[in-house]
Amino acid sequence: MNKILGLIVFIGLLTFSCSTDKKSLNEEEVISIGDSPSQNGELPKVTFHQYADSSQIPDAILELYTPLGNQVFKPGKVPFEFNIKNYPYDLEGNPDFKLFNILNGSDPVGFGSPIFQRELTIGSYRIVAYLVNADGLALKNFGNYVDRDFQVGESRPFPYSAEPYLALNYPRNGQIFENGNEVIIDFLVVGGDMKLDGLKVSVAINDFSYEVKEMAPIRIANLPKGDYQVKVRLQRTDGKELEGPFSTVSKSIIVR
Repeated sequence: MNKILGLIVFIGLLTFSCSTDKKSLNEEEVISIGDSPSQNGELPKVTFHQYADSSQIPDAILELYTPLGNQVFKPGKVPFEFNIKNYPYDLEGNPDFKLFNILNGSDPVGFGSPIFQRELTIGSYRIVAYLVNADGLALKNFGNYVDRDFQVGESRPFPYSAEPYLALNYPRNGQIFENGNEVIIDFLVVGGDMKLDGLKVSVAINDFSYEVKEMAPIRIANLPKGDYQVKVRLQRTDGKELEGPFSTVSKSIIVR
């Protein structure tokens, strides 16, 4: 009897755990404007939703030693040195890169070592570096990511701004999604808190649109085949636009 009761309790806890992992924060369905009918004869519905992030590593810490703030380097190979603490993955020799960095809003580049060099030309740069979980999604707790401005050659620093801005992990520019697979928009809000600072993220994918107030991956299901322009924009909840150069990020994707 005790064994049966214990089994029932275990199954209940497992079910609760699974439902917690997949807890939907918000969901919205939009009728597709495409001509392709679904299997039941109706137009397919494009669904936007977020899941509560259950795969975070809150104790992981990423520190940036080089470059220093507004440090100036000669054009050529620029050194980067990070320190990683409380991170369960071994970067060395891991084919799945776990340390990513974004320069000036470009696509992320992954490295399997906390010390590396990048070939850079004259200009002003802003780096956003972050750790990812086993699924490749950006860790979003304080300390999981870091940002820094620096210069290469004779270049002026970015004008000072205390405004928050976006860093986009997914999608990557030109990324191809197979029809039937979810399109994932994974972003970081750097230098601000979405709730405390009254922020929202607006997503436009051609004629589809969606808004969120949580920094969690956005998943899009049933997007018809075609070419899409994905525009992710950070705004105030009152609709006021942010003036920083990295408050909007655009990427092209293909669903085939």
